[in-house]
Amino acid sequence: MQQAAPEITLTAQPDDPLPIGKAALLGLQHVLAMDVYIVPFIIASVLAFSVGDAGAFIQSAFVAAGVATLIQSQLLMRLPVVQGPSFVPIGAVLAIAFGAGGGIGGLSAVIGALIPGAILVMLLGSPTGIFHRLVNRFVPPIVGGAIIIVVGVALMPVALKESVFAVHGSATVGGNIILAFVAALFLVGCMLTGMAMGAKGAWLRLLSVIIALVAGCVAAAFMGQLDMSAVSAATWFSMPRIAFLNLDVTFSFSAMLTMLIVYIVVLAETTGTWFAVGAVIDKPLSDEQLDRGATGEGLGCLISALLCSTPVTGYSSNAGIIAITGIASRAAFAAAGIFLVLFGLVGKLSAVIASIPGPVIGGVFGVLCVVIAMNGFRVVRGTPLTERNMLVIGLPILMALFATLAPPDFVKTLPDLVQYILGSSIAFGAVWAIVLHQILPNSR
Repeated sequence: MQQAAPEITLTAQPDDPLPIGKAALLGLQHVLAMDVYIVPFIIASVLAFSVGDAGAFIQSAFVAAGVATLIQSQLLMRLPVVQGPSFVPIGAVLAIAFGAGGGIGGLSAVIGALIPGAILVMLLGSPTGIFHRLVNRFVPPIVGGAIIIVVGVALMPVALKESVFAVHGSATVGGNIILAFVAALFLVGCMLTGMAMGAKGAWLRLLSVIIALVAGCVAAAFMGQLDMSAVSAATWFSMPRIAFLNLDVTFSFSAMLTMLIVYIVVLAETTGTWFAVGAVIDKPLSDEQLDRGATGEGLGCLISALLCSTPVTGYSSNAGIIAITGIASRAAFAAAGIFLVLFGLVGKLSAVIASIPGPVIGGVFGVLCVVIAMNGFRVVRGTPLTERNMLVIGLPILMALFATLAPPDFVKTLPDLVQYILGSSIAFGAVWAIVLHQILPNSR
């Protein structure tokens, strides 16, 4: 996908080495800006897992995310990306688990449904070379740019609704807004100050996300909204559950077919992230990278299933961190993968992340969404904005917001397949961009 001239100052390209300490700090920032624990926490809560089962399930998500990150960033796609649990499969996972009796026993049917689909996704990539042909046919630059815009815009309401405006415990909406504003203000301030200072301010730009999160947590502590009790209660070390060894696996054809459809949506979602990263580092994705990426996605999802977790996907917020810090070195992403594994094995570390107040993460996440969306506009601005092209770019944004803001009660009345697609506003908007480009006639 061709892109415009670079306008983001990168001080480290993907293949540039980094000192160990610097890589560790950057990797930690990438992990802290993610919400890895949210997906397993939601599923464990709805399925009424015991405390021990819920802890093991969250552990598995961290370990799977770390292993998948190392696979994609270091071995297969070799792109600066971080993998984490996708929100797309939540509905399907719950439906299959409840259909199998619910509880931890229902998870056995879920894992049995995840394994075959992950293998098929692997085969779409390097073994057959099918995936890059599909992307080249259906995702030209205008569509790729539109997908990047969708990624940024679709996540903005999520950052606000789920993190900033969601009230828990003694929190208030006003207090949440203050915390989000403090985190966002420190992030933008550190980023701009660091760039204005040039080489002397590199450290400020480098640590901007961590500084923003710490500032938000300090503000939360003064407001009585920081609860670290989970850290003291967490265990130091424990192993995640492993399929076939610690959990029986059952297979159902209907469940496998459902998950195969879900995997297609997840693959569309993660492809949007790849384009976002490619836009930030100003390097078009090669056919070989796309095929290796599909294989890596399938392998990561397979390992995640064997660790009794749910499918992984590329996290778009990390593309924003690259733009803010100016460092795209894969060494930082190797560190992020290692941190994720450690957080999964050391319960107290994962509890620290889970204790960061949602509004603080939401404030940082919102700024990252803006950076991602602006990179999408940078990609499409070289395309003539005819009436037809404006629809190809603009309507997917509208449809992504539709998926994000659609009332849950209405969504539940729709067929299961439609519910799964609407479950990911990014995938829903991406599908519309692809379809509109194919069906709208070119104007003369």
